[in-house]
Amino acid sequence: MTLAVEDWQTFRHATPEQVAFYRENGYLKFGRIFARAEMDTLREHVDEMIAALPEGKRPEEMDRPHFEDPWLFRYLADPRVLDVIEDFIGPNIVLWSSHFIAKPRGDGKAVPWHTDGSYWDHRLEPMSVITLWLAVDPSTRENGCMQVVAGSHRQEEREADVYDSVDRSQHVFHAEVRRDQIDASRIVDLELEVGECHFHDAWTLHASKPNHSNMRRCGYTMRYMPASVVFHPGEWAARHRIYLLRGQDRTGGRNQYDDLPAVR
Repeated sequence: MTLAVEDWQTFRHATPEQVAFYRENGYLKFGRIFARAEMDTLREHVDEMIAALPEGKRPEEMDRPHFEDPWLFRYLADPRVLDVIEDFIGPNIVLWSSHFIAKPRGDGKAVPWHTDGSYWDHRLEPMSVITLWLAVDPSTRENGCMQVVAGSHRQEEREADVYDSVDRSQHVFHAEVRRDQIDASRIVDLELEVGECHFHDAWTLHASKPNHSNMRRCGYTMRYMPASVVFHPGEWAARHRIYLLRGQDRTGGRNQYDDLPAVR
């Protein structure tokens, strides 16, 4: 169904009730931040990115695309996004990372149960990251919307032995939290229309099923952290860059930030 123009409502801030819900449950389903035309432009850009992928690279694997494509900063660093993020983490905001996971229709891979904090290991201190998941396409149960375990962020770090390896030909990532560690009664499906978003904490258990439907499912994960979080350099860090988007560094100079690129 196509929405009428007047039905496309956008929001500039989260309410105190929404922030409290996020802190209690580790996730929040939110409305729209960007206008319809902006989402149309982003979808066209994603279509071009997918068409340009080298042979053998899956569209679920477009990790950290903003390193090579500064055009994306018009979304990542948009003041409207930062206004909402500030409601959750305060005025000193760092862009940690971003990732397009575009599940093709028919054979889109599953995302295994995991927490982002476990995948990122000890690269951040503390592990305090909020992810904005922006729906480029409709995200439904049929095409593999994201699922979360409400309240699971309170457990924080999970040891490596609760993860089992999974078949990479069928999954986006390499390992999954064992099912005996997941409270199925608290699983929530986060369905979204185009332009809507949801948020989740770095320690929130989440996953998504494969896409066997006839409709693509693409989301853009936009990841932010307070400027008090220390990024620990290492071999992986040599390929990673972080950006201070708003406010001031609060690590006493321990973080090194890249300059924001010029956006055409």
